[in-house]
Amino acid sequence: MKKSLGAKTIIYPTPVLIIGTYDSQERPNLMAAAWGGICCSIPPCVAVSLRKATYSHGNIKQRKAFTINILSENMVKEADYYGIVSGRNEDKFVRTNITPVKSDLVDAPYGKQFPFVVECRLLKTIEIGLHTQFIGEILDVKVEKSMIGPTGLPDIGKLKPFLFDPATRNYLSTGKRLGKAFSIGREI
Repeated sequence: MKKSLGAKTIIYPTPVLIIGTYDSQERPNLMAAAWGGICCSIPPCVAVSLRKATYSHGNIKQRKAFTINILSENMVKEADYYGIVSGRNEDKFVRTNITPVKSDLVDAPYGKQFPFVVECRLLKTIEIGLHTQFIGEILDVKVEKSMIGPTGLPDIGKLKPFLFDPATRNYLSTGKRLGKAFSIGREI
């Protein structure tokens, strides 16, 4: 028997996305967001929803670009910090000893020390109540060479990204491999 929890913002897994933007004075900023993910294959796109009150919201609207950075487990404190402090009041790059790098493809920064970077040009904006959903066309994905597996693609075991549990407000590591997608179901 199932118990109704009502309308809640709970879905699993929830990513931890670090959004990189520039403000109107060219100051780089970072923020943590969990409401996001891939939303289209062709063109390759990602969506992230931000509250209108966030500093990054205005930056994306103005600059029409952002980066999405995926951090490894060893940077969970930094990721949490990016979500609890506003870029209006503090330089998060300086505070966390991260070197800002200006993307050569979009008008947004990423962290030199970040292992996984997605460079996005703003494609569409959708107003949804308290949040605005920004859909970014993915122009490039940059991955630290040490995180690349034998297939030439990112190795999640080397990257070690972490997840956010919106129900308990905890960060969790990724788990073990359960089976090959688009294959294991053929056993039924």
